[in-house]
Amino acid sequence: MSIVVRESDLVGIGKKYQVETVAGDDMIVVIHDDGKRELYRSEEDGSETHCVMTLSDEESRQLAGIIGGLSYKPKALETIEFALDDLRIEWYKVGETSDGAHKSIGELGVRQYTGASIIAAIQDNETIINPGPEHIILPGSTLVVAGKIANIKLLKEILL
Repeated sequence: MSIVVRESDLVGIGKKYQVETVAGDDMIVVIHDDGKRELYRSEEDGSETHCVMTLSDEESRQLAGIIGGLSYKPKALETIEFALDDLRIEWYKVGETSDGAHKSIGELGVRQYTGASIIAAIQDNETIINPGPEHIILPGSTLVVAGKIANIKLLKEILL
């Protein structure tokens, strides 16, 4: 069993997503055309729905990063986190003796050589989303990488 999401258009407002989780929780997310998001929760008996949170577009993206694990990766999920068809997203901890340490993403030619992308770098409790080619990879940092299995394997090889 997996999460169930129903999508509907709200003419003149935006989109509505009804979410039913595996645990049986129900939630409604309304995304307004101006970027505002509203989260609604139903009463246990389904009689009423209440708005529990209103977020700006920027706040929503920050919260999505938190929920998606970009700022904290639970120890139980050290390896692969997400797969969509051929796309994989993995977390990779840069070792102290890594060949890629103290080099920039551009210097290593990450995207050109491997076809994978570093979509976030977590260093000293700071998360850098979509680091550019000038970003220096430091030992002890965690990289969130995306690509096909073969692309990620090549990326890990140049980092080792």
